[in-house]
Amino acid sequence: MAKKNIVGYTTGVYDLFHVGHVNILRKAKSMCDKLIVGVSTDKLVRYKNKTPVIPFEERSEIVGSIKYVDVVVPQDNLDKLEAWKKFKYDILFVGDDWYNTPRWKELEKKLAEKKVKIVYFPYTKGTSSTLINQILLEKRETLAKNKKRSKR
Repeated sequence: MAKKNIVGYTTGVYDLFHVGHVNILRKAKSMCDKLIVGVSTDKLVRYKNKTPVIPFEERSEIVGSIKYVDVVVPQDNLDKLEAWKKFKYDILFVGDDWYNTPRWKELEKKLAEKKVKIVYFPYTKGTSSTLINQILLEKRETLAKNKKRSKR
């Protein structure tokens, strides 16, 4: 009997791509034969009340160029069961900030019925796109204030 190829699936915004993203993709790929990565569309990111710094097409191209990624797909909703119907993944990789939340406990039950395992990865401490963006915005504000002072 032929060995089944294990399909992994993970999603993210992947804005301001950083080493934490690489770590997650590397770990995920080490646990599957084929890694499908859903990149959140610009419209979907707005659910976080944010606008990505890098447009969707460019984020997708960046993620697709990573050697651990086999396929990039647009993530236009948060429904992981719908994604399973499309991609028939065996393992779902997600950040551990979702672990033990009511929504994910329910999802774990539903995916278990499909024989899907959820693997929770810890986020890279001290690095996040949100933090990088916050630092950039603060730097921009400081530069603008300094520019106003120098014009006086």
